[in-house]
Amino acid sequence: MTVETQLVAYVLLALLVALMASFLMTPVVKTFAYKVGAIDVPKDERRMHKVPIPRLGGLAIFIGFMVSILLFVPITPEMRSILLGAVIIVVLGVVDDIMALPALLKFVVQIVAALVPALGGVRILAFSNPNIFSQNLYWVLGGLSIPFTVLWIVAITNSVNLIDGLDGLANGVSAISATTMLVIALLASESQVAVVMAALVGACVGFMPYNLNPAKMFMGDTGATFLGYILATMSIQGLFKYYAVISFVVPFLILGLPIFDTSFAFIRRIAHGQSPMHADRGHIHHRLIDMGLSQKQAVATLYVVSAILGLSAVVLTTSGEQKAMLLFAALCIVAAVAARVVFPRETREDGKEEREEPPPHGGEEPSGDTEKDEEP
Repeated sequence: MTVETQLVAYVLLALLVALMASFLMTPVVKTFAYKVGAIDVPKDERRMHKVPIPRLGGLAIFIGFMVSILLFVPITPEMRSILLGAVIIVVLGVVDDIMALPALLKFVVQIVAALVPALGGVRILAFSNPNIFSQNLYWVLGGLSIPFTVLWIVAITNSVNLIDGLDGLANGVSAISATTMLVIALLASESQVAVVMAALVGACVGFMPYNLNPAKMFMGDTGATFLGYILATMSIQGLFKYYAVISFVVPFLILGLPIFDTSFAFIRRIAHGQSPMHADRGHIHHRLIDMGLSQKQAVATLYVVSAILGLSAVVLTTSGEQKAMLLFAALCIVAAVAARVVFPRETREDGKEEREEPPPHGGEEPSGDTEKDEEP
């Protein structure tokens, strides 16, 4: 068996084990969520579901991921620090899903969790210079590597949490991002990153049947912050770490949807004189719903956007900037045309477009992961 074949076999095994463990553990975690009162009760207009739904589903994702990691991934010092930080994030998420912690406390604990891998050798040491006219090809961070690393981890952790507003959205986007990183890792023969990403994809897919609209369970802050944390730390291991080969643009493409949504949310809130942590109903998924799309249509649209960004990142690493830009433009055009065909607006008899009316308040169909009243 060749090295490449062996790596692919390990990747598939890691994915399948994580998938089965996550799928089988979800009913157990669901029962536990009811016992501890980790139930999401709709109480404001940002909630897209109408009946109480248990959260803590992220605990099943975490268990599925860890089972696969312990079976198939060598635990190096760097990997140990990543897993230790993940445990801190998950414990924080579980407590938050049960009793709703203050935003500042969560933010401080997230910084502590990010410092664990940063001090353990998982750092952004340098990245390629975005200024194509500069003679310096790379920016070496030096003493700033730890602050930049912590900032990246905390930012991505919360970015994924902020898009967790519709059934299956954050879970699916994270799975797409992890799949993109898995493909790039395979192309670069980075076995550890590939197997870890396979475990993450499997854990997400295993939970998906319970999380798609209409959701039977939410993954809560436990799942959203855990997924963001693993994507952030592994992007450092597999993307920023090899800056001589892969442009710094790649991780921003792979995680482009949550990064854009979070950046836009912060700018919008500051422009309105609000705290950046103030929760509102202005996220991308809310705007798609307000435009007349159903939840399933909005989630599918954002899946496509995430997939386009991911595919562009893969092409960028293999074929260069020009082909990646051409592919990105072509896919955007195709996606826009397809969206017009697949999601046509209803037309009234007078010829004007009519938006699909949202279901009346108090309807029975549950839908949508939710955000807390404060968002770190």
